Amino acid sequence: MFWSKLLQPNLVIPGTILQITPELLKVHQLKGLVLDVDETLVPLRAAQISEELLPWVKEVQQVAKLWLVSNNVSEARIRRIGKSLDLPYISAAAKPSRRKVRRAVESMGLPPEQVGMVGDRLFTDVLAGNRLGMFTILVEPMIHPDFNPRKSSFHAFEVWLSQALGASRTTKSLPERNS
Repeated sequence: MFWSKLLQPNLVIPGTILQITPELLKVHQLKGLVLDVDETLVPLRAAQISEELLPWVKEVQQVAKLWLVSNNVSEARIRRIGKSLDLPYISAAAKPSRRKVRRAVESMGLPPEQVGMVGDRLFTDVLAGNRLGMFTILVEPMIHPDFNPRKSSFHAFEVWLSQALGASRTTKSLPERNS
């Protein structure tokens, strides 16, 4: 039961991060988002952001503060993406460790329950966010259009293990947020 709660996202988006709207954030009373980078915002092998991403960031920034928090150890890659989006960033976060995710939340000046942790992985993004008491949002990974979509054996194992522990990749009903 304990693991199922830690691995269960509050919300599962049936699509990429681009499906998250300002209206959705308002419904869930979210004033900030911590965003994973690789395969959440940008395909892993992509050298730059997609043309849809910057307008999405600008739209969401009207209602929420944004931070990038990535496990990627290439500070240069994450800095380049952060700079192109004009967003603060943290690389080498070691999620599900809470330390660097907490640093981003504290920099926003918001309580964790008003900040969403958005990512494509249960055992890093969702687990880190749930451990901090954040509202967790699982999205489908961004896949580079020039590469065949891949289902890694590790990803398949992660899904199987989380389900065996009682977590679900679907949201049975959208939870109501209390102030």
